[in-house]
Amino acid sequence: MNIEIASTLAGIDPAHWNRLTGGNPFLRHEFLHALHETDCACERKGWAPRYLIAREHERLVGAMPLYVKSHSRGEYVFDWAWADAYERHGIEYYPKLLSAVPFTPVTGPRLLAESDSVAEALASQVLTVARDSGASSLHCLFPIDEQRRRLADKGMMVRHGVQFHWVNEGDADFEQYLMRMNHTKRKKIKQERRRVHETGITFRWLEGTAISEADWAFFARCYTRTYREHHNTPYLNVDFFQRIGKTMPENLLLIIAEREGRDIAASFNVRGYSDDGGRLYGRYWGALEHHPMLHFEACYYQTIEYCLARGIKIFEGGAQGAHKMARGLMPVQTASLHWLAHPQFADAIEAFLAREKKGIADYIDELREHAPFRTETNLE
Repeated sequence: MNIEIASTLAGIDPAHWNRLTGGNPFLRHEFLHALHETDCACERKGWAPRYLIAREHERLVGAMPLYVKSHSRGEYVFDWAWADAYERHGIEYYPKLLSAVPFTPVTGPRLLAESDSVAEALASQVLTVARDSGASSLHCLFPIDEQRRRLADKGMMVRHGVQFHWVNEGDADFEQYLMRMNHTKRKKIKQERRRVHETGITFRWLEGTAISEADWAFFARCYTRTYREHHNTPYLNVDFFQRIGKTMPENLLLIIAEREGRDIAASFNVRGYSDDGGRLYGRYWGALEHHPMLHFEACYYQTIEYCLARGIKIFEGGAQGAHKMARGLMPVQTASLHWLAHPQFADAIEAFLAREKKGIADYIDELREHAPFRTETNLE
């Protein structure tokens, strides 16, 4: 087996690459290559691709998304305090190495391998690359459990986080879904949806090839405006959205809000397929007009209705946001892996992560005590 480093996916056959992704839409060649080719995640923006590529007799058998990062933006696992500590001690934290999908806090494979032996070789090689590169650290964000264990066995430290996911329990429609909630939460959701409905806002679901370039341009306009209203720079651009709209339409959903004959808002979602019903991933949203509760309707209630209608098993609502629990998304533990070259900082961060792990576990337990669903002891 030969493992090399590639700074582009241009020379790799998409079908050969996609065979290794386990069906995860964010790891598709079309998605990752679009991020690079449309100038969203590129060296100029602080994302320098350095993919590990494993071949046997010229055949692609494994890969690992890997970037040289000059900042920590777009990661959703926050190490700003670590970088600050390095700076205060006169040590460079950047560049660092990162294995992740840019701007995408979604759990999935990071060691893309057709066999355990290939996965093991990639796990060993990425740490060799990290040690030899002169980078301060190596980080692997949101790996699946088996790969988390494999990388931890190599000496990487585990960090835990929390996300909020909705699970389809087989309800026939949204009304039946609401009936599983306690009275207070059910009443609040009905009130929120009524407020949106009374403004005359309606919604339509656009899937796949039904999404036109004009629809993508509209969504990009909403997304960009909302980012800037929050004094943030948007990560993605209209070229990216239009490109994946052409190359992987079967994975894409736009939910567009309309009022008085004009489109006013939209949410962007990505669909993954599997035998158990698959997943819908809520990614971004934006609006040209402000209306109370419009965000909750466009990003949660419409997506839950969509999942019920399409038989989708899980809806992942993205990073952070305990407010999602009131809409029926429950806490789920996530993980990331970290290796630091500096031994004293590594020891300090290992101790910090041990304390943080207990805090995350206690936080999840506390959240679950306030679940919005009815129980045998509290039927209303």
